[in-house]
Amino acid sequence: MTVLADVDRRKIDDGDDTSFYDSPRYVTHASETFLNRLTTLYDRILTPGDRVFDAMGSWVSHLPETELAHVVGHGLNAEELRANDRYDEWFVQNFNDDQSLPLADDSFDVVCCALSVQYLQYPAAIFSECNRVLAADGTIVVSFTDRMFPTKAIRAWRAATMDERAELVSSYMQAGGMTVTNQIAQDDTESPFYAVIGSCD
Repeated sequence: MTVLADVDRRKIDDGDDTSFYDSPRYVTHASETFLNRLTTLYDRILTPGDRVFDAMGSWVSHLPETELAHVVGHGLNAEELRANDRYDEWFVQNFNDDQSLPLADDSFDVVCCALSVQYLQYPAAIFSECNRVLAADGTIVVSFTDRMFPTKAIRAWRAATMDERAELVSSYMQAGGMTVTNQIAQDDTESPFYAVIGSCD
């Protein structure tokens, strides 16, 4: 299922994403209020022993203290991923070049994607892969705010309101074969908190 037209995928900076993220950025891209809300949401969803895939992550995952069985991280900067002490393993991959995850079927209980979904040019394929690697009763959590690297965000995202972005993420999940179970929108003058939660069909 295609959810974006070619024009919607366009970025202001169409240069290589890997080069853009070549240098580490040890920042969190959101307010403390946002990050606390995200950790609280994860704490509500995760249970001890869960296997977690943190897609499009970096040096911090905002996961709660829950004892997890295994956490796999993904991102575009090896130095940032290496610094993340919650990752048991990690890999570097540009999802806009390669949408196939090097992960086994049904190998995770939860997939997280925080503050990064706006950069995906082929989201239906990526969400389909997330569906594949999730266990039958798995959950996906996609969170975002109004901050971004505007030159790297896709046109569809830049042109949308926050509520429209939530609907866009919902369409990504549905295109990937998942069911949207909840949408969260909490206003904050510094950094509004939005999350879309889905499950495997």
